[in-house]
Amino acid sequence: MLLETISSPADLKRLDYDQLKVLATEIRQFIVDAVNEHGGHLGSNLGVVELTLALHRVFESPHDIILWDTGHQAYVHKILTGRRDGFAKLRQAGGLSGYPSRSESEHDWVENSHASTVLAWAHGMATAQQSEGGEHRRVVAVIGDGSMTGGMAFEGLNNLGHSGRDCIIILNDNGRSYAPTISKLGETLARLRNNPSYLRRQARLEKLLAEVPLVGERLERGLEATKAAVREMWEPPAFFETLGVRYTGPFDGHDIEGLEKALSNASQLPGPHVIHVLTQKGRGYAPAENDPIKRLHDTSEAKPGSYTAAFTEALIKIAEEHPEVWAITAAMPDSTGLLPFKERFPDRFLDVGIAEQHAVTAAAGMAMGGLRPVVAIYSTFLTRAVDQVMYDVGLHRQPVIFCVDRAGITGDDGPSHHGVLDLVLFTKVPGMTVFAPSSYQELQVMLQDAMELTSGPVMIRWPKTMARQVAPDEVGHGLAARRTRTGEDLCIIAVGKMLEAAEAAATALARNGISVTVWDPRVVQPLDESMLEDALRHSHVITIEDGLREGGVGSAILTALTDRSQRSGTAMPNVKVLGTPLAYIPHGKPDAILAELGLDTAGIIAAAKSLLD
Repeated sequence: MLLETISSPADLKRLDYDQLKVLATEIRQFIVDAVNEHGGHLGSNLGVVELTLALHRVFESPHDIILWDTGHQAYVHKILTGRRDGFAKLRQAGGLSGYPSRSESEHDWVENSHASTVLAWAHGMATAQQSEGGEHRRVVAVIGDGSMTGGMAFEGLNNLGHSGRDCIIILNDNGRSYAPTISKLGETLARLRNNPSYLRRQARLEKLLAEVPLVGERLERGLEATKAAVREMWEPPAFFETLGVRYTGPFDGHDIEGLEKALSNASQLPGPHVIHVLTQKGRGYAPAENDPIKRLHDTSEAKPGSYTAAFTEALIKIAEEHPEVWAITAAMPDSTGLLPFKERFPDRFLDVGIAEQHAVTAAAGMAMGGLRPVVAIYSTFLTRAVDQVMYDVGLHRQPVIFCVDRAGITGDDGPSHHGVLDLVLFTKVPGMTVFAPSSYQELQVMLQDAMELTSGPVMIRWPKTMARQVAPDEVGHGLAARRTRTGEDLCIIAVGKMLEAAEAAATALARNGISVTVWDPRVVQPLDESMLEDALRHSHVITIEDGLREGGVGSAILTALTDRSQRSGTAMPNVKVLGTPLAYIPHGKPDAILAELGLDTAGIIAAAKSLLD
């Protein structure tokens, strides 16, 4: 196999174009096999095979700086830069990251796993390279797979154009992000230049043509075809070059020879230069090509019995009763469980693309206008919109419901995707109510309860893992916490999915003569006064959460107990706060990571024995 002879980009230079076609086929099969075994991002990588080959034949990585946005389309880059063998442990603990990783290779400059940032990186790096003392390396930024739907990309583009810095921008246009993007590039740019007077003249012309006897319909169709051709020919150059960025394209993103010529030409020109490349997401793999939703972007899905599935089921029931309910997502309608909602209520569904800040502020506007928006976003992506949650939703006390998926330790996607910040950040929004369900049934009750809270925003956060199924008498209600067992020696307050481990620990401790009270707080902002009152009667308290230990729920409970103790003169219990450390946590299986951090049954038992000794 040709692939086995490629250990660095230099090995590509000796291949002719027929050999490169064979190599492209081998790379696609290699990626399919690796992702089928270990999971990961499939469709986006299958679409950039030829583009990546051309990049590494024209530019001299790592001397030339090649940046990827988003980083999940860098698998081919990893293969070509000596990491083929690492795919045997792709996204496994201690193995190859699913994103660019500076610790893995000198060819990886930016660990870019959140979208739309690469043009800002490119602007900064090009400025450094072209400054006095700079090394004058060429900077190449690959942006695509929906990243141009994010506002930060346009900020970077504007500043690159203004600065005139040398930079080659590869616009990988596959018409999609995670799912189909809200607008294809050509259509988006064309609409940017529409104006009312033009539209009025156009409407009059179309009306006149349609009224021409016998051939009116054909003339009208001809006009439409002409307009489409004009848009394709002129709109992208007009848009980019108005910003001071040279534009060429579009080019066939699967024609290696044509791409090489375009890249070589661009490298000889000064200033920022966009090369518009058309690629097919999922190319060469029939299951991906035939997937209309996300071209097998990855191998994850909302599984029956998961927290996400519970959310889907509950949201549709609520929407059937409340016509004011809308669902909003940021390019992830499938994995956040909103596709069934979209099918049932297509006119009440909004996918804004990779634009979380816009999603949040738009939701605030919808709520102010009398709608009830439900914003479904991953925890790690909602933290990109902290300002909007705080000041657009919170300050205006709008009743937006945030449904935060993938909260806590998520596993295989690594430090950028663990949802460990939401409890720290969003419990600090004045007027925000924050729910943390511990079971399938709890999540559904909480969504119903959230609908009753109209004086401010509500957040419900849940993990990626499967949800516990519980009986009706094991489900809480309203804003009240739920005590699951009563003891005397120790009180454990366990947030969300941590409840199961806490109850198992309590059972094990009871066998050793330690009597344990266990609370499911259910609502972590505001905290239930009766739960705090009960905790204060114990001499020892443990809190546990799958979020940052510093500044999280446990810290809030410790502060509340201290204040209550001082006011009442009651003895302050010894409190142990368990949570994730202030660190970037590598990828691995969620349960293994939690165990390593002491956030499992064994960890709680060890903490209890240490506290009681």
